[in-house]
Amino acid sequence: MKKVIEVPFVAGLGDKPLAQVSEILETQGVRQAIDCVDWPDEFPYKPIVSFSIARDNQYLYIDYFVRGNYLLAVNSTDNSPVWQDSCVEFFIQIPGEKYYYNFEFNCIGTALAARRTSRSDAEHFSPEKMARIKRYSTVGNKPFREMEGLFPWELLVAIPFDLVGLDGKHLPEAVAANFYKCADGSSLPHYLSWSPIPVEKPDFHRPEYFGELRFK
Repeated sequence: MKKVIEVPFVAGLGDKPLAQVSEILETQGVRQAIDCVDWPDEFPYKPIVSFSIARDNQYLYIDYFVRGNYLLAVNSTDNSPVWQDSCVEFFIQIPGEKYYYNFEFNCIGTALAARRTSRSDAEHFSPEKMARIKRYSTVGNKPFREMEGLFPWELLVAIPFDLVGLDGKHLPEAVAANFYKCADGSSLPHYLSWSPIPVEKPDFHRPEYFGELRFK
């Protein structure tokens, strides 16, 4: 059965600092777990990962919560390979479009974003578009080499609807989406998804297995 989230509308979020938005989402957002271990034989590690989600008329807000072993953030330039670091991701596809969009963030908020038809066919966002994606991390924004231990961290992102071709005041009834957690370059690599991906090898670029976000 397809996973579905009813995304709540919360007025006025765009006027508040992201740290305050995080507090609001704690009570007014919808929380879900990213807990599908799709390739358990090769990548069994399962950190604790969840997110809260809400929207206003301009932005989609996603607040990720992670607790896991090792912490890595060597990439500090947007559109660098952040998936190698301690990373969370959001993919979205608008109904009827052949394109989908991927947004990937390491734990210090460095982002990669693109419009795609596949893993290999991508049009990366310009620096001007990347600058419009708001980010707030509880571990700061400075890069660091891998640290060993058990680390909790939180990353709140605010993605403008118009970056994916949507009008926040006139949204479709639903869009397809998935949420992920990975760390390819970590000492404990892992690949978790919100909506399960029943394929043989790790591959997040599978829109046919996206779940659904419904807008109130």
